[in-house]
Amino acid sequence: MRDYLLTLCVTAAVTYLLTGPVRKFAIAVGAMPAIRARDVHREPTPRLGGIAMFGGLCAGLIVADHLANLDGVFELSNEPRALLSGAALIWLIGVLDDKFEIDALIKLGGQMIAAAVMVLQGLTILWLPIPGVGTVPLTQWQGTLLTVALVVITINAVNFVDGLDGLAAGMVCIASAALFLYTYRLWYGYGIEAAAPATLFTAILMGMCLGFLPHNMHPARIFMGDSGSMLIGLVLAAGAISVTGQVDPDAMKLFAGSERQATHAMLPVFIPLLLPLTIIAIPAADLVLAIVRRTWNGQSPFAADRGHLHHRLLEIGHSHSRSVLIMYFWSALIAFGAVGYSVHSTSMWIVLLIVGLSALGLILLLMPRFTPRAPRWAERFVPPRYRRRRRQAEPGTGSSQEPESQQAPLDDQMGQNGHEAAPQAPIAAGVSGVNGATAIGHRSRFADRRKADSTRR
Repeated sequence: MRDYLLTLCVTAAVTYLLTGPVRKFAIAVGAMPAIRARDVHREPTPRLGGIAMFGGLCAGLIVADHLANLDGVFELSNEPRALLSGAALIWLIGVLDDKFEIDALIKLGGQMIAAAVMVLQGLTILWLPIPGVGTVPLTQWQGTLLTVALVVITINAVNFVDGLDGLAAGMVCIASAALFLYTYRLWYGYGIEAAAPATLFTAILMGMCLGFLPHNMHPARIFMGDSGSMLIGLVLAAGAISVTGQVDPDAMKLFAGSERQATHAMLPVFIPLLLPLTIIAIPAADLVLAIVRRTWNGQSPFAADRGHLHHRLLEIGHSHSRSVLIMYFWSALIAFGAVGYSVHSTSMWIVLLIVGLSALGLILLLMPRFTPRAPRWAERFVPPRYRRRRRQAEPGTGSSQEPESQQAPLDDQMGQNGHEAAPQAPIAAGVSGVNGATAIGHRSRFADRRKADSTRR
């Protein structure tokens, strides 16, 4: 576990440190598109955050290759090289799309090629453990088609959910944490070496997301763009593919006792069929609903709109941060619930605790009058919207408990004689705004969906 934590921390640190220079580079090259009708943010924000995430991926693989307990993954398996090859290709396609807005069909073809590159290097599904039937071997074409389909679905599901600040990175981080617990248990609990590459992939993926999140939380200073969303989607799919169809049921020695006991004990083998789907359950549901909605309205399935789940949460009155947290807790509840269903040991209380806390957090966030507030000692570490409001000064007293930073704007508006100063002119376009982007004028929070263009964020 220590080696995995070291790999995760190095990946997160490299991603975090690279994101700042990448943001300046994105502004310099003009990878900062104008506000579109379906966008939620109010300032043009640079993209290309996937460049920093790809740097974190490379750093994590290099560090793991030099660790004594993890170098065997590179010696006994070609899957890390397959992942790096496919990730480099899909990352390059995403960078081009962030800068030049390439066609959706070209991106789809690039996703299929990246998946095929991984298949050619050994990262593919070899067999399927089917309940009631046993282990069913797949032919080369069957394994290739199933692998490509899973990669493409996962990439587009993550890409579709990337609509709010910090949403995609947080949801993928939660999903990878659930998959890490499952694969780590298979490797060290049952001694199955085939689960080692997937454990490494999920640890690196968590580092990529955690390193990028501080720059991407609302209000985001940079977006990951398609170069980041497609990259983390491919890494997530690679982890699921590496463990699905790679686990030998005979190596787990679970076929002891009665048939009912053997079936109950075989749940850790059957769960890979469901775990990849539960991990991307929310993004996949959003993907399916978007395709059905656009086809029903006579639009192209690739046409963008404001009908995604996170957009609907905003429309019914939830704030930006509250909508993101609701999606987080839903993802944690489904992903860790699936992992908990496959765990039957003394460590099950950890997963059950996470599931319980996720359900409690989801209930609290769905309560209309509940507003999360940080304790006094933690107020300096959280955004102002989560701090407790201080009491106003009582009438007749000359003091106020409001901080000086809040009184300064009022003093600036008063002249030397106590009269109100002239109102300041609005900031014109092209002037640096709060996030280093271009400031804009007033804009409606919810634009007409029918005016949305056909490009993605």
